[in-house]
Amino acid sequence: MSVSGVWINAVGIFLFGLFNLAISNYSEDQCSWRGSGLSQQQGSVEQISLHCSEGRLDWLYPKGALRVSLSPRLPSVAVGPGSSSSGLITACVKPSEEFHGAQLYLERDGVLELLVGDRLKSSPPPRVRCFSRLPGERVALFLQATPHQDISRRIASFHYELRGDWTAHLSLDSQPINVEDACRPCNDTEILMAVCTSDFVVRGNIRSVADDENLRAAVIKVSATRVFRQKYTLFTGNSRVASRGEIRTLLQCGVKPGPGSFLFTGRVHFGEAWLGCAPRYKDFKQAYITAKAAQLIPCELPVD
Repeated sequence: MSVSGVWINAVGIFLFGLFNLAISNYSEDQCSWRGSGLSQQQGSVEQISLHCSEGRLDWLYPKGALRVSLSPRLPSVAVGPGSSSSGLITACVKPSEEFHGAQLYLERDGVLELLVGDRLKSSPPPRVRCFSRLPGERVALFLQATPHQDISRRIASFHYELRGDWTAHLSLDSQPINVEDACRPCNDTEILMAVCTSDFVVRGNIRSVADDENLRAAVIKVSATRVFRQKYTLFTGNSRVASRGEIRTLLQCGVKPGPGSFLFTGRVHFGEAWLGCAPRYKDFKQAYITAKAAQLIPCELPVD
């Protein structure tokens, strides 16, 4: 079926099944939803609204359709290469490796765009898919169950994340990116702001860099000599000298291992650390001391 055909079908389902909704099972904070199509009538559309910047949806035995509105209170805009003040909001969905029984579409201005198709059990795991929207633009996710003759157990499940104007996640998507902009070094203003707004701020050394062709990313293995802040547990270890962790960045940026101490900052994306600004520590320290003397630092950091 073509996208236009699916859209006509989806509109019909929406108009005739709007008031025929199944019982929803939300998490207490309405970040996640879990439900079963067995309680949903054929041709019905269940309306779901999620209000967090990240969460999960699990649809067991898909039947009919779901329309998912994402209306979160977004965290602060991330700062780093490729950032701007445009107010652009990015969202990503990460389907489970066992995503079956439905097709996932992006609904934007009355048009459906296929993000994740129904999978055969022999198919490779689906990729993370990302999209952007401007403030005030109305978008939603639309899941349509795929008819099956048998009644075997199927689950259409995915995690989602929404953030401010952040481009690091795009390495996981099939959309083209501006590599030159995304890979350029941060200036002093961006570095100082990244220290305040990043999910992790770590001083450390690069142990090695490995290419992950499937992820289309470079995996930087880091020995962290000081963890200033980490929103999630990313850098751990029993060593009294250093913790260890991994940071991912665009494969196209061509990161290579080298000597010296760096200040690593960035965001966590589906549980993995992604690089933002990463100046040499001595360069960061000089910029920090200069800005502090001029009373221009956005936040304090205990430098040595």
